[in-house]
Amino acid sequence: MSFEQLAALRDRLRAEKEQQQASAPAPAKRKPPQKTKPRELDPAVAAIWPLQKHFPLAFPVNPAPKVPLKEGIFKDAEQHLELLGITREQLKLGISTWCRGNRYWTSMVENAPRLDLNGQPAGVVTAAQAIHAKRQAAQQRNQERRKRAQAKAQTAAPAEQGEAAVEPAVEQAAE
Repeated sequence: MSFEQLAALRDRLRAEKEQQQASAPAPAKRKPPQKTKPRELDPAVAAIWPLQKHFPLAFPVNPAPKVPLKEGIFKDAEQHLELLGITREQLKLGISTWCRGNRYWTSMVENAPRLDLNGQPAGVVTAAQAIHAKRQAAQQRNQERRKRAQAKAQTAAPAEQGEAAVEPAVEQAAE
């Protein structure tokens, strides 16, 4: 192809491209990225926040250690539902969630003072309650270990299946 032919081809391709762009609809302007919806707030967390705000000595904010709560704390807190701005069911969920977990169970040692909503001593943790808390903590750790082991096994299983599928093909190729 000569130089003149190449120049003519170039001009023709440019003209075709301009025609396509002229006949095509104008490109839409980019839309600004949509704001992602905030994660749905966990109802238990929504119930715990007002408790921490109004009763910080009984419901300390992490990283402060949790404290053993007075037996019957729910009935005491129930009297403050209007102040807290939550329902009875939300309060029950919040307190039950608060009293579950390693942070709370580690606070349940024998003779540790139990605190009321104002942070005043209102009883002590008994030996039986301390033993129960240790068992609960151990049970939760075991469940977490099992979950991690299962997750690890599930991620390893597809890789092993892939390797197993390759081995017969290698054996057949060797024959």
